[in-house]
Amino acid sequence: MAEPLELLDDLLGRARRAGADAADALYFEAVSLGVSWRLGRLEDLERSETRDLGLRVFVGSSPAIVSSSEIDSGALDRMVERAIGMARVAPPDPYAGLADSALLETAPPDLDLLDPVEPDPQILFDRAAAAEAAAMAVEGVTNSEGAGASWGTNRVALATTGGFAGEYTSSMHGFSVSVLAGSGTAMERDYDYCANRHAEDLEDAATVGKRAGEKTVRRLNPRKMGTAQVPVVFDPRVSASMLGHLVGAINGAAIARGTSFLKDFLGKPVFGPGITIVDDPFRRRGHRSRPFDGEGVRCTTRKLIDQGMLTTWLMDSAAARQLGLASTGSAARGTSGPPGAAAANLHMEPGTVSPKDLIGDIERGFYVTEMIGSGVNGITGDYSRGAAGFWIEKGEIVFPVSEMTIAGNLKDMFRNMTPADDLVFRFGANAPTLRVDGMTVAGSKKSDT
Repeated sequence: MAEPLELLDDLLGRARRAGADAADALYFEAVSLGVSWRLGRLEDLERSETRDLGLRVFVGSSPAIVSSSEIDSGALDRMVERAIGMARVAPPDPYAGLADSALLETAPPDLDLLDPVEPDPQILFDRAAAAEAAAMAVEGVTNSEGAGASWGTNRVALATTGGFAGEYTSSMHGFSVSVLAGSGTAMERDYDYCANRHAEDLEDAATVGKRAGEKTVRRLNPRKMGTAQVPVVFDPRVSASMLGHLVGAINGAAIARGTSFLKDFLGKPVFGPGITIVDDPFRRRGHRSRPFDGEGVRCTTRKLIDQGMLTTWLMDSAAARQLGLASTGSAARGTSGPPGAAAANLHMEPGTVSPKDLIGDIERGFYVTEMIGSGVNGITGDYSRGAAGFWIEKGEIVFPVSEMTIAGNLKDMFRNMTPADDLVFRFGANAPTLRVDGMTVAGSKKSDT
């Protein structure tokens, strides 16, 4: 098989000869190995190898996209034939097209995303086994939902008739464990996991497993609280969800459609003055790092929120043209669809108070460690989600609670948000412990005070 960039160059040449005015092509190749482990026994071992090829063509301003898992010469000709035929009957799109050539990445950085060593399956067995054994050893843990460990690589290549050609390969190692505590209808579950680009950056599996077991036991005998308006504190495991809601609201496509609750807030305060949120595609070994975006555009580290102020939208080329702006290097895509904007590594910069001090003056409040469902209206900002965690009284976490709903409006929540100083980079999106004052907490009891 030809090297990916040679394959893409061949495909683009065929598209141009068949009548495409412009085109881009994308190649994905993935290899993965995973194990499932439960109650001291191996349950499953799977390995997969896949590759996928996508072609987007433009005839005038009319686009069409086709994809295929076949890459022989005949398959390439069929892809081109289908794509050109579709583009000739597709309606014109005045905003579609390749990225501005002036914005293309010409010297992609090395972000150290690939661990070149494929682990022996025994290493994955050992990680899963150690995590489960440590979780089951915690007093009060009574059963296991299982543990798993995995490794995989992804190779991405992109080429365009506008002059871009680039590729990179990344890896990911990870493991997880979920256990149960209690018995009968009083059982509770919790979990923990770890994932990193390089195996050497993984936490010790037994440490993660013990943490999962301790979290599970802490949730035993939860109470059900009544409805109240109290401060809500988000544990770092769930606090990063707030960054996701922000990113959805500043996506250029939503702004162009006028379907975002933040559509009129560019250059205006959205959070309090002490909050800064950063999108960083260049973090070495970062979970969402990338040397170029899905259109070949140069990526840039940006402060989406700078001391509370909204500074930018996240845009691919099409959304940027619709808004009369330039791409922010935020395009992401697959082989079967057009690019769309997406964040890279996100984080909220830490505050200046410890988590203990953050909750120290809360008379009554809710410390959230798990959220359920998705009840966010992107047009109005209305927010309502199921939650579980712990009740706060007189500045102390006192007992577990469950079957709760937390509600508010994201515009109010953003303005009333206070970060702690405990930011840790573990995932693709990271935030410290967050306190949001003035939220409504609804439970199944009228009162429990």
